[in-house]
Amino acid sequence: MEKFKLPQIPIPKLKLPLAVQQVLDEAEVKLANRPKLLALFKNCFPNTLETTTKLLDDGTTFVITGDIPAMWLRDSVEQVIQYVPLAKHDPDLQRILSGLIKRHIACIHIDPYANAFNESDNDWHWNKADRTDMSAWVWERKFELDSICFSIRLAHAYWKATGLTDIFDSSFKSAMRKIVDLWKSEQQHAEQSPYRFIRQGCPPTDTLRKQGLGMPVNYTGMIWSGFRPSDDACDFHYNIPANMFAVVALRQLEEFAEWVFRDTDFLTELKELEADIEHGIQLYGIYRHPEFGQIYAYETDGFGNYCLMDDAGTPGLISIPYLGYVSASDPIYQNTRRFALSKENPFYYEGKAAKGLGSPHTPEQHVWHMALAMQGLTATTADEKLAMLAMLEATDADTGFMHEGFHADDPTIFSRKWFAWSNSLFAQLVKQAMEEDIL
Repeated sequence: MEKFKLPQIPIPKLKLPLAVQQVLDEAEVKLANRPKLLALFKNCFPNTLETTTKLLDDGTTFVITGDIPAMWLRDSVEQVIQYVPLAKHDPDLQRILSGLIKRHIACIHIDPYANAFNESDNDWHWNKADRTDMSAWVWERKFELDSICFSIRLAHAYWKATGLTDIFDSSFKSAMRKIVDLWKSEQQHAEQSPYRFIRQGCPPTDTLRKQGLGMPVNYTGMIWSGFRPSDDACDFHYNIPANMFAVVALRQLEEFAEWVFRDTDFLTELKELEADIEHGIQLYGIYRHPEFGQIYAYETDGFGNYCLMDDAGTPGLISIPYLGYVSASDPIYQNTRRFALSKENPFYYEGKAAKGLGSPHTPEQHVWHMALAMQGLTATTADEKLAMLAMLEATDADTGFMHEGFHADDPTIFSRKWFAWSNSLFAQLVKQAMEEDIL
């Protein structure tokens, strides 16, 4: 496998926007009785801005994922999402966030199937031998349904937080058209999709079977996805959490169509697509578990086969309320959460130091910091939030930062010492706890 040797990209350290600095100052007071948690928060909350964010001369913003010199659509949104509520009165933060949205729109125009992009058309690729329709701008071209949903999420959150409409230009509108056309094509993947992906000499989870087409699926109304949010190949190509996210994204696109662009025909089209996907989720995405009752499956093929698991990445089953699909009190979600946080989930681990969700993307018995943070963010009780914060605080391996996966018995065994998304999600939970005054 011809994997690219990771280069170093110089990222100038940004001066922190005033609104971000004010949150750090507030933490000095609210976390004074929790010195280690305070130190972690002071490291993690600004980490994305201090180490991964680059303002470009064209007015866009490029955000690398951390230890990989490329921008994932998914990661970059979740790296900055905790700053969005602070942006209303902070022009510096508005420049960073609006620039990232504009960069995402440019990326979608380059290739709506790609998951990760380069800063320039430098022809850097994670694997130069991938057999797919690769652009010099694209770092990796794994089609993951959730990627573009995150782009929509950021644009909607920015609009709602600031009231600013400068991002909604003709390029944004044409990107909306491109997204909908792609999703409609992927509702009937085998018949209509041009997408193929083959990677040779790699683990089976890094490529698609059937000459890059993927395993067969039945029509359900849902959108086909080649890969999961972990960048691993789907077992069955209707990923339920990603389709839930697409429903939420379509509702947000509907707001753009109705209130920004005043396009009633497009609004009708968006509503019809949303209804198709929602019908597919409810008809094909729910499994009657003998112990937990009705739960959402992680994946299905529409032929009656199901993948029953949850993964530490977002979107996952635990993160359904975080994404806005249903509330945390939804009965089927509650059943699903109990399943995901049990040993019936093959990627739930318990050890001497931690218990929580891992992933097939990392070794067995490795719990993810992101999963613990997400469990806290979607918890309905202060006790569970505090328990997650305590576990996160105790498992940083004295590095001062969060990681990807760590061994449930020994947090000093971990992957990715510089993983900005994980730092941001942790910081988001701490900030939520401060706002709820439960610390």
